[in-house]
Amino acid sequence: MANIEEIIERGNEAFNRHDVDALMQLYGDNAEFRGPGGMVARGHDEIRRFTEGWIQGFPDAKITSHNRIISGNTVVEEGVFTGTHTGIFPTPMGDIPPTGKKVEGEFVDVFEIENDKVVSDRLTFDRMQLMEQLGLVPAPAGAGA
Repeated sequence: MANIEEIIERGNEAFNRHDVDALMQLYGDNAEFRGPGGMVARGHDEIRRFTEGWIQGFPDAKITSHNRIISGNTVVEEGVFTGTHTGIFPTPMGDIPPTGKKVEGEFVDVFEIENDKVVSDRLTFDRMQLMEQLGLVPAPAGAGA
């Protein structure tokens, strides 16, 4: 039986290498991923498609963990995503063509682990902040002042 924190760390390392195959090995066959805006992906194929979309849109994508809280089989991770939008970024609202903009945003990810596999992954991040950084919506008045 693997250490729960080790499973999450291996997932982060796989994402940062853009090794989606290695990442999928950490998820159970019927795992469920939930993201902002009601986004749901079930099973390896859908979770793979979501992950590959981020890597396609941000070929230098990287996540950095700043804090982890573990309780039983639950891991809560706080971190930062960084990347440069140089590829087509597929979203539920349609593909976003490359903007060349660098983005950096905080996230919180809640994982449930069973039998050494991620069975539930609930990701939260500020979608509006991402759209602002991509230049797709104006920043609020006074932002960055």
